[in-house]
Amino acid sequence: MSSPRIRPASLVVRGGPIHTFDPEGTVVDALAVRDGRIVAVGADVVAGPDTEVLELAGRTVLPGINDSHLHATWLGTRWPDTLIGPAGFTGGEEKTVDRRAAILRAGELCASLGITSYTEPGLGPGETGCFAPEVLDEYASLAAEGLLRSRVTVLRLFGLLDGVSSLADFRCGLDSPVPDADPRWLNVHGVKIFADGIPPMRSAWTHHCYADGSHGSLLVDSEEDLVAMIELAHRAGMVVGVHATGDRTIEAVLGSLRRGDHLVHGDLVTADQLARMASRGIGLTTQPAIAVAMRAMVAEALGGEVAARAWPLAEMLDSGVPLTLSSDAPVVTPDWRVHLAAAARLLGVSDVDPVLMERLLRCYTTTAAAQDGAVDWKGSLTVGRVADFCVLAANPLEVAFAELPEVGVELTVTGGRVVYSGEQLPAVDRQAHAGEMAGLRGGQEQH
Repeated sequence: MSSPRIRPASLVVRGGPIHTFDPEGTVVDALAVRDGRIVAVGADVVAGPDTEVLELAGRTVLPGINDSHLHATWLGTRWPDTLIGPAGFTGGEEKTVDRRAAILRAGELCASLGITSYTEPGLGPGETGCFAPEVLDEYASLAAEGLLRSRVTVLRLFGLLDGVSSLADFRCGLDSPVPDADPRWLNVHGVKIFADGIPPMRSAWTHHCYADGSHGSLLVDSEEDLVAMIELAHRAGMVVGVHATGDRTIEAVLGSLRRGDHLVHGDLVTADQLARMASRGIGLTTQPAIAVAMRAMVAEALGGEVAARAWPLAEMLDSGVPLTLSSDAPVVTPDWRVHLAAAARLLGVSDVDPVLMERLLRCYTTTAAAQDGAVDWKGSLTVGRVADFCVLAANPLEVAFAELPEVGVELTVTGGRVVYSGEQLPAVDRQAHAGEMAGLRGGQEQH
């Protein structure tokens, strides 16, 4: 009896370090792709006569970057302007109001940065413009047409972005329809709840005292309503992401969140709260470049001692909490290289540190995939996973953190399809972000 014929790979990538980010941290020198998935790695890779071969020539492959909190539609209307720059809040203007064009523009930018997945947090009834429910419909249309360059996870919002929400609106919003889509490209699996604001605006709910004598407040009517919203989402089969920056807000939701849920930002989170989150599998997504940019503003609002303890990244990493790093773009740049450089700055590291670099990169890849509920099919470059990866000009594990933002993204592949080849647009707008880079290097101190 003859052996079944094995179809050759459609794409083989070889000739440079390929960081698989499997549990052992295996590095291979080749991988093969067929039907959008990885079918072989390392010595098992064989190219057929019709296989497209990408010679790395020493360049490095990473799993595709997964930004776990990125407002892509809003980003597409503002770029290259961001809400926060080296001098603080900058304002800026939306440059287009066409939702489809904004999503596509953000997709081009994300592809140029090696981003193959992102979470769009905050679409739903009650909002307009870049956060209206029609944006979700546009995403579904683009997914059906095969025009998305990144996989998109959506958290719906049943209130106002950065504003109040009511239990009645939340209950009604849960009943609103979700468009049909391939969940590998558009996955609407959760909700976002704005529980409080941010410390610089004296709107994070905290046990600390602001300069004006206040403690901030919740953005919902009561703690009871906040807990009820979380319980309603769970009954509907939704995961929950809670915007919570104040320690008092975090305390109010910890007893109701469950494994798979996460906090967004967590500026004033305490060591005790991190320990309880870790024990229950509650995640946290935070933004290092925002922390660097807003440290001085927090000091002005709450004092230097509190600001020095805000964004305790070392404790976050050591706590065992499922930690993802993200941009919250367009609050700041979506460039993950800038955020990793900022993370190292928060940790007091600037030189080459391959162990820390891989650990932080996993916050942008494997842990982010787990937050999406997709760790079994994306996030690492192992057999059976989707072929989502980026090619870098240098190996980031051999680069000083301060120099990482200069390492070029040369190719991005999503589902085995090249979505960026270094020719469509620059990886970042260097002129627009020259000041931001200087701030990270020279000592400058959210959303």
